Amino acid sequence: MLRRTEGIVLRTIPFGEADLIVTYLTGDLGLIKAFAKSPRKIKSRFGSSLEPLTHSIISFWGKEDTALPRLTQSDIIHPFKSIRDSLNSFLRASEIIEITLNFIPERDANRNVYSLLLHILQALENQDNPKILVNHYKIKFLKLVGFAPKLDACGRCGRSGTSFYLSHGSVLCETCARGIDSPVKISAAVLKLFTDLTTWDTLKVHRIKPSDILLSELSDIINMHIKYILSKPLKSEAFNNSISG
Repeated sequence: MLRRTEGIVLRTIPFGEADLIVTYLTGDLGLIKAFAKSPRKIKSRFGSSLEPLTHSIISFWGKEDTALPRLTQSDIIHPFKSIRDSLNSFLRASEIIEITLNFIPERDANRNVYSLLLHILQALENQDNPKILVNHYKIKFLKLVGFAPKLDACGRCGRSGTSFYLSHGSVLCETCARGIDSPVKISAAVLKLFTDLTTWDTLKVHRIKPSDILLSELSDIINMHIKYILSKPLKSEAFNNSISG
């Protein structure tokens, strides 16, 4: 059975001497893996269409329930080459890729996540603040897949609170938090930034101009939340921190 769709390359894994296993995010099929025969043998447009982040129209062949259909065609819509050519942008994009791969099951279609990723890549290519865009992606992505932290009110009773508890994924008020250790304080400015990054349109989010300290404070909370859910840190985040540090 021949299928045809649009996809964004998230990852490639070498297979044998010249083949690749390519992971795509698609709008109608979700995460899919496909077997690409011999793209590493020749420098060709087919091979270049399999570079990470490349947005393409793809065709693949295989039974409907096969785990690894064969990629038969890949036509580039947009390569996002400038992101790969910028170390800072590509390292930030690697966080986006990793979080997407960790939270989305294969073949679980989510058009909103696909659209979000495509818009984020377009913004990364045209704007000069990748850190705020990555945080914007993480926050909106977590909301779309049902894992967003709750920072606006107590997760138990709905009253206001200023302390975030990782074990609950939420702010708790003083009454509901009794007996629970290790809160993370949430300032009004952090909550406002979180709300803005949740609600603003991706292509306009660059207009938000938080201080580095404020953005780092929110980023730390989101990353701690992700680490708690996954029971492991993001490899790309640790690498980015080591480079920036």
